Amino acid sequence: MKLDDAYANAAYIDGADAYPPRWAQEALAFREALGARAQQGVSYGPSPRQVFDMFQPEGVSRGTMIFVHGGYWKAFDASVWSHLAAGALARGWGVAMPSYDLCPDVRIGDITRQIAAAVTRIADRTFGPLALAGHSAGGHLVCRMTDPLILPSELRGRIKQIVSISPVADLVPLMDTSMNEVLRLDAAEAQAESPVNMPPPHGLDLTIWVGADERPAFLDQAEQLSRTWGARRIVEPGKHHFDVIDALGDPDSAMVKALLGLK
Repeated sequence: MKLDDAYANAAYIDGADAYPPRWAQEALAFREALGARAQQGVSYGPSPRQVFDMFQPEGVSRGTMIFVHGGYWKAFDASVWSHLAAGALARGWGVAMPSYDLCPDVRIGDITRQIAAAVTRIADRTFGPLALAGHSAGGHLVCRMTDPLILPSELRGRIKQIVSISPVADLVPLMDTSMNEVLRLDAAEAQAESPVNMPPPHGLDLTIWVGADERPAFLDQAEQLSRTWGARRIVEPGKHHFDVIDALGDPDSAMVKALLGLK
């Protein structure tokens, strides 16, 4: 379809096929090194994929960072991304990473509600502030958590920072891609699920992060969301859609500092 190329990330990244297995290997090694401080498969809903992994820092947690993975709502689970918890953990924050059911078994609106259920369950078993990070489709999902119809005000009040990394903020163009055979978006859902159509959130620090070497469609989406919400936008030189998230593993990165509200 006419927008397939615009949203084809892997086709424009050298060695793209090597990234998923490398992510999975690094994630497994990270969990094994963490030992008892890593807990996998905590249930938050009725299906087998409605679970989250929880990683505890040494000592008392300063708060909880929740990372929501991408994959165009149709691929991956939390086990692929465990190593990205390293940055927040080193800063004394706990980290939770939810999985969720995938399209076409569910619709994107269903996934939004699942992530809301995951955030609620994580909040119930933790204390202190919450910080949300999400990549690509996950960037969409963490933005949706600012909707008053999705999370109650008391819970939204615990969310202090959001870093939305390479988000899909306007879902309407995806109806003109072959992916929509799996996503099954219609006009009503695409409009309702697009963060660019939501009122700007208040009372939290929001950063839109994108790699300078990403596809023009993702640069445009980041710019559109930043402009609509009045949010800070970071365009990181030399980074593409697959490696822009690496900074989450570095406690001294500008991304981790933004996510945890550090100067």
